[in-house]
Amino acid sequence: MTLVKLPEPARLKPPDVIALGAHGMRTRPVRAVLSALGIAIGVAAMVAVLAIPASGAQALHDRLAALGTNLLTAGPGQTLFGKNAVLPDDAVPMAKRVGPVRAAAGTGTTSASVRRSDKIASDDTSGLAVYAAKPDLLAVLGGKVRAGAFLAAGNQDYPVTVLGAQAAARLGIDHCDIRGFVPGRGLRHPEPPKSSCDPARPPQVLIGTQWFTVAGILAPMPLAPEIERSALVGWDVAKRLLEFDGHPSTVYVRAEESSVDAVRSVLAATLNPQAPNEVEVRRPSDALAAQKLTDTTYSALFLGLGGVALLVGGVGVANTMVISVLERRREIGLRRALGATKRQIRGQFLAESVLLSGFGGLAGVLAGVLVTAGYALSQGWPAVLPSAALAGGVGVAALVGAVAGAYPAVRAARLAPTRALA
Repeated sequence: MTLVKLPEPARLKPPDVIALGAHGMRTRPVRAVLSALGIAIGVAAMVAVLAIPASGAQALHDRLAALGTNLLTAGPGQTLFGKNAVLPDDAVPMAKRVGPVRAAAGTGTTSASVRRSDKIASDDTSGLAVYAAKPDLLAVLGGKVRAGAFLAAGNQDYPVTVLGAQAAARLGIDHCDIRGFVPGRGLRHPEPPKSSCDPARPPQVLIGTQWFTVAGILAPMPLAPEIERSALVGWDVAKRLLEFDGHPSTVYVRAEESSVDAVRSVLAATLNPQAPNEVEVRRPSDALAAQKLTDTTYSALFLGLGGVALLVGGVGVANTMVISVLERRREIGLRRALGATKRQIRGQFLAESVLLSGFGGLAGVLAGVLVTAGYALSQGWPAVLPSAALAGGVGVAALVGAVAGAYPAVRAARLAPTRALA
């Protein structure tokens, strides 16, 4: 008896498997797009949630690099009896004696309020404070004047004030109101203003019971937010008109980058040798970094929401593949009757599921890149796109597709040819 050797089934090459997987997507394009949409939304959310915080962190790093992380602030704390402490009058000169300190300046808190008009109640402060300051403060803070000029040695004893950015906004004073005005010299340019503002008549604000001329408006100062919400007046005029006691309430110190920690450790004892425990020393850049750290909690929340959207998308792909198997029973039976193995049937539907999710992942990555770039551009940030997030988006989508298509692929492979063709 002669045994006849049956021919071995042909093995499908990867391109053939991919072509078979893409066939189902081409025959049902609308269903494929709707199924991939859920995957795309989830991947886009995850890419954006990872890329936007990275862009914000880079923007914060660039901002701190420009502002300098070597700024320290010191202020009075509490005494042993729970009362408010006071810094010595010579706290600023004492700070300048520390070797690595490059510059130091101080501000003094006054009890006066700043108002736009005398029709406003004196206790309505609008959240603004009035500080006494000296001309060297701006250089120590690394700040800039957005309009007008800063306090100068020549107007320390005159009712002139400089407003922080937020203070000017709350008082309704625009930078064009003082454009071209130089304290003591009037207009910088003799030509008339082109807008409705009249820089020849700079605005005035009521500080305490005295009218002060607004000489300038400062640009935002992220490292000194208290200055943004304040009106700065000369040290001497504060003593004369605002009952300022002359004690600095905050001392700003610029130290060498390599010696910031060393200066921080000795600053309290230097400013108040008699009671160093009554001095609080802070580093503003640490506060900005901590604020950025709290933002990551929201990023984790949105990352979780993106994961849920991706899970829902995976369920949609699985549902699509199950329906596809039911609709294509005769195709499966015909292929099995012509010699296709269970492995080939399983590979066909698994490839279709992975391709479906993979295309959704690519669309999601593209959408996440566009969202990140648009948001970063609106915030003035550099667009940072982590390569791990981009590659991971497509990889996670393909993995979800493989998991979602596993059961439908196994179910299709188990169909007997006679049952499928019945």
